[in-house]
Amino acid sequence: MMYEVKQSSTVVKAHRPCKDCGSSDALSIYSDGHTYCFSCQTNTKALREAIDDTVIPNYRNKFKLNTERFKGIPDDATVIPFTKRGIVQQTSEVFGVRVDATKIYFPYYDVNGSLVASKMRGKKEKTFTSDGAWSEATLFGQNLFTKGGKAITITEGEFDAMACYQMTGSRYPVVSIRNGAGNALKDCRAQYEYLDSFDKIVICFDADEQGVKASNEVAELFGSKAHIFKHTGTQYKDACDYSANNDTKLFIEKWWNADKYVPDGIIAGSTLWDIVSAPVEQADVLYPYNGINDLTYGIRKGELVTVTAGSGLGKSQFLREIVWHMLNNSKDNIGLMFLEESVKKTAQSLMSLAVNKPLHLPDSDATDEERRYAFDATLGTDRLFLFDHFGSTSIDNILNRVRFMARGLDCKYVFVDHVSIIVSAQESGDERKAIDEIMTKLRMLVQETGISLFVVSHLKRPSDKGHEEGAATSLAQLRGSGSIAQLSDIVIGLERNGQHEDPIERNTTHVRVLKNRFSGLTGKACRLLYTRGTGRMNEMPDEESTL
Repeated sequence: MMYEVKQSSTVVKAHRPCKDCGSSDALSIYSDGHTYCFSCQTNTKALREAIDDTVIPNYRNKFKLNTERFKGIPDDATVIPFTKRGIVQQTSEVFGVRVDATKIYFPYYDVNGSLVASKMRGKKEKTFTSDGAWSEATLFGQNLFTKGGKAITITEGEFDAMACYQMTGSRYPVVSIRNGAGNALKDCRAQYEYLDSFDKIVICFDADEQGVKASNEVAELFGSKAHIFKHTGTQYKDACDYSANNDTKLFIEKWWNADKYVPDGIIAGSTLWDIVSAPVEQADVLYPYNGINDLTYGIRKGELVTVTAGSGLGKSQFLREIVWHMLNNSKDNIGLMFLEESVKKTAQSLMSLAVNKPLHLPDSDATDEERRYAFDATLGTDRLFLFDHFGSTSIDNILNRVRFMARGLDCKYVFVDHVSIIVSAQESGDERKAIDEIMTKLRMLVQETGISLFVVSHLKRPSDKGHEEGAATSLAQLRGSGSIAQLSDIVIGLERNGQHEDPIERNTTHVRVLKNRFSGLTGKACRLLYTRGTGRMNEMPDEESTL
């Protein structure tokens, strides 16, 4: 489409190559900004501001209008600067943006450079309409730049594209998606071949939730070529904000330093100094036994600890000793799900540890004062929460209760005794599959909540002597297909010969660390002697002990 030009000056300021005919120097630039080519006799409207000697970008003819499909941009629409946005008139001319009495017109072209659509924005109100064959329209500004080159910038809006192009000195191509962040991926995927022809793709979307989400989606499309422009540390949300505030220097700095896209889960080693230079992770609370601490370095939140042993070998008592130790050596809340015994039995067994008397046995000689003290020291601390499992013990029910203990009651440590009861509640008859499902969900729950979760698991019966006769524990004996061993951070095995003739040995539990993801140290940790009179499991010295 041709526009009449009123040549208000005859002073030639410079000679430049002509974008229309390709002449090397026939294009004359006049002091008022209008141009005239003495080769092809093409002239342009005068710009409202005289241009300097900057090389005019090599862009295509902006108005190859296909009038059969699209009525085009009104002839009376003119080029103006958008002063409030910091966009000069020359930039408006480059992108072909024009204005009439009521609307701003943004031209859109097809792959052949023909004008096929336009987006119209109200001058006074932020309202949008459109016209033309949008299915054929490429990205805004794409018609100006040929394929290939060092870098291209993608913005979220037309004005942002114009501002970015201007602030980067008109050196690199800039395009805009057609209709908001929600359609960014679709627009960029449609023009993938064109965009991917550039060595570097800078994604400069708005600094809101939609813009950030769209930035990552588009970046993933182009992989290592993609760089995401971050507005962090500024008051600006888009490219126009920088140009409107004449902060071009900051924009260029952020443009050059745009973050190279790295997919989720991939971390550049060079970014890890703050992590690796931090103090070595310390235990949140120690085990009550030095031998276990020597190997594990204590208990840390975010760990899944599995305790395993044969039937009737003191797993529950071992857990209660840990709970009692936590009550006295931390300030955190604790959740208890002892599924094989009543709440009363769990409560009385814990109270027993406070007074060193088996309060759950009928021959206990504890006084009322001792019972009250035991209650106040355990249940009365308001830090213990027990699960009354009357009803369903399905995996979903158990998971919901653990999650509530973590989220609703702020429990940092949760004990589940034991997995086999949950397995028995499943409709599936496949024990291995059920265990795998349970452990996977428990592992995810630990990661979700950050709690330290202790679970009890039974062992498969060994081929020779049973665990009740002192058989050694091993990871291979854990039930399931290996998920317990794989998903646990720590696995502790308890061994005891409950049939031994020697009363000392019959009541001695050998503790073995079978897996230790934290330090890698495994093996025999300690020996624990259970004394019936006190109901306690105490760590034995290396030398022989007596009842």
